[in-house]
Amino acid sequence: MSEPADDKTGRPTLADVAALAKVSRAVVSRALSPSPRPVSADKRERVLRAAEALGYRPNPLAQSLTTKRVNLVAVVVNHIHDLSDLDLFDRLLGEIQAIGKQVLLLKVGSVDRAEAFLREGVAHHVDAALVWSDFADAATVRRMFRSDLVVMMNGRHDALSPAVVPDEAVGIREAVAHAARQGVRSAALVTGRASSRIEDERVASYRAALSAEGIVLETVLQGDYSYASGRAAASAFQGGPTPDAVFCTSDAMAMGVLDACRAFFPGDHPDRFRLYGFDNLSITDHDAYPISSIGFDKARFVEHIVRFVVHPETFVAGSPPVGVPTRFFPRATG
Repeated sequence: MSEPADDKTGRPTLADVAALAKVSRAVVSRALSPSPRPVSADKRERVLRAAEALGYRPNPLAQSLTTKRVNLVAVVVNHIHDLSDLDLFDRLLGEIQAIGKQVLLLKVGSVDRAEAFLREGVAHHVDAALVWSDFADAATVRRMFRSDLVVMMNGRHDALSPAVVPDEAVGIREAVAHAARQGVRSAALVTGRASSRIEDERVASYRAALSAEGIVLETVLQGDYSYASGRAAASAFQGGPTPDAVFCTSDAMAMGVLDACRAFFPGDHPDRFRLYGFDNLSITDHDAYPISSIGFDKARFVEHIVRFVVHPETFVAGSPPVGVPTRFFPRATG
């Protein structure tokens, strides 16, 4: 991380810090390195005090040339407009910054957009890429960033990429079993984007759980995880007979259904049908949307992701995805 004296600007240099701290330039380099480097506590403290006194700031370019790291992590998404995105990414960004890295957010909302990134090239080298977009597979992302460290959360991983996914079947079985105990015998399912492998598995888990409980799935309505698509789907329940329960594969869609059908939930309790969401958004703990839901420990989920960023050597090629268990959270609408 050594750098020449900056005689032209008068800015303090590595050599200035070394002289004031009475240590070698190599010790200063180790003490100020963004990654753990061996140096005694006494010398590190002297270096930090000297750097602060001089107003010294390390040169990020020089650091990146020495460490081969740029302290950037790419987060690849379709979009961020769902409340579940806000709950998760607020926590993720905080944890990424806590390990001394910054986030480069990329929106890849279609297969064409992913291919455009490949054609045009990505202007940023990154230490790792974290992928939620349905439209990007692991091999494509490795090519996009010319990086081997790609952590996949969208179900499109391969043997060379670590993956972290919620184990959704457990929570879905608990929610459907709860509905069966309330006397539910028929159901509708409001689903998310058809392009998502995770959604395909989620829908399959609902079908299996409903069948196991003897609940007839009468209607499947296509949404896109958004509040607006939930409101649109609710029109199917307003003009005639309704199923005993409506299951939505996102809380945002369940919120749309609830608002469109408030008359069916006097005092927030079900009168015509029971309502279940998915994501366990923080807002469902408040009075406005007391929706029974399925969720997972987001802190644990993010912890697994960040572990792969900090310690990529812990991943063994061919390992199965890391599963984070889900559970059912009963509330008034169920």
